[in-house]
Amino acid sequence: MKIVIGSDHAGFELKQAVINHLESKNYTVLDKGTDSDASTDYPKFGHAVSNAIEEGENSLGILICGSGNGVAMTANKHREVRCALCWTKEISELARAHNDANILALPARFITQSDALQIVDAFLTTEFEGGRHKRRVDMIGV
Repeated sequence: MKIVIGSDHAGFELKQAVINHLESKNYTVLDKGTDSDASTDYPKFGHAVSNAIEEGENSLGILICGSGNGVAMTANKHREVRCALCWTKEISELARAHNDANILALPARFITQSDALQIVDAFLTTEFEGGRHKRRVDMIGV
């Protein structure tokens, strides 16, 4: 599976750890930046990852910023994106199983690296349940 990932400066260190973790599990990772911890603007990376999802380059993405909110808000402006801000493994599982989330947003300043990797693993291995949840997901678009 190919995963697209991006972060701002606040998420850079965690993004590098997530990339290493994913590559150790034989995922192919497409890194949309940023490339350092120098101050930058989160929308740039939120749009880059979301565009890759909308264009079908990747089926799942990960975005990281300080709170996770900025990248999530940016990503959710995209028509085909369902980005979920997750701070526990259980929320990540529910985001996939019930909401068919296709981008995971992580709050780098509020979770440990260990927790982040568990959240990522849960997001990538949990399947969408469909059924009544599909009906609800289909109602999200405006």
